Amino acid sequence: MAAPDTSAALEPATQAPALLPASAGGGVPVHVGIIMDGNRRWAQARGLPRALGHKAGAEAARRTIEAAADSGIRWLTLFAFSSENWNRPEEEVRDLTGLLGLYLRHEVGQLVKNGVRLRVIGDRKRFGPDIAEAIITAETRTAGGTRLNLNVALSYGARAEIVAATRAIAADVAAGTLRLEDVTEALVSSRLSTAGMPDPDLVIRASGEQRLSNFLLWQAAYAEFTFPDVLWPDFGAEHLRAALAEYAGRERRFGLRSG
Repeated sequence: MAAPDTSAALEPATQAPALLPASAGGGVPVHVGIIMDGNRRWAQARGLPRALGHKAGAEAARRTIEAAADSGIRWLTLFAFSSENWNRPEEEVRDLTGLLGLYLRHEVGQLVKNGVRLRVIGDRKRFGPDIAEAIITAETRTAGGTRLNLNVALSYGARAEIVAATRAIAADVAAGTLRLEDVTEALVSSRLSTAGMPDPDLVIRASGEQRLSNFLLWQAAYAEFTFPDVLWPDFGAEHLRAALAEYAGRERRFGLRSG
């Protein structure tokens, strides 16, 4: 398949006020980002088709969403499909996108019941009209959720996101509608697909791999990181609790000295 077009503009989230307060006490992070890694290795270790690994990964996502809401996390961002994933074998891409369509259609009722508001970040247009419509329907139906803000990153790449924001700002400067001195970190943040959301406090990558893989590069500048050595389909509430406990013991200094 063709390499992803990194110049494609990523659609920013609606810049509405945050539904939930951007604060949390007791050491609970406000916003947690999770890189859901290890579905293929999980399936391979069991002699199963990759599609069953991705299905098991979807079950882990369901468990984690419920555990996050129970833990008092206000925002959860799941990295479900990267812009680079389009380069995987055609059959696997078809399985992934098919599973995504099923999830969007069948899980919305449970999200509404649990008070979860869903938003998708990334280049959703690449999935075609059926999935694009399912995304809009899911976002609309869950818009009233106030217990947890769930962001799902689909066809998402942080570098493309930053490039799109930079181009939009440059166009405004060239048009004379924005002064160069008005270009600030806050302005750049407002042009990203996560506009209106708090930056992640904690990023978790399942499977033990220790890299960001083009996930929230701008937003995670001061995030804490944990790398549990568990493949994503085996990830559950106990692993989330362990990551939160580790986070609670960290001292966040945001570039400043302690004390």
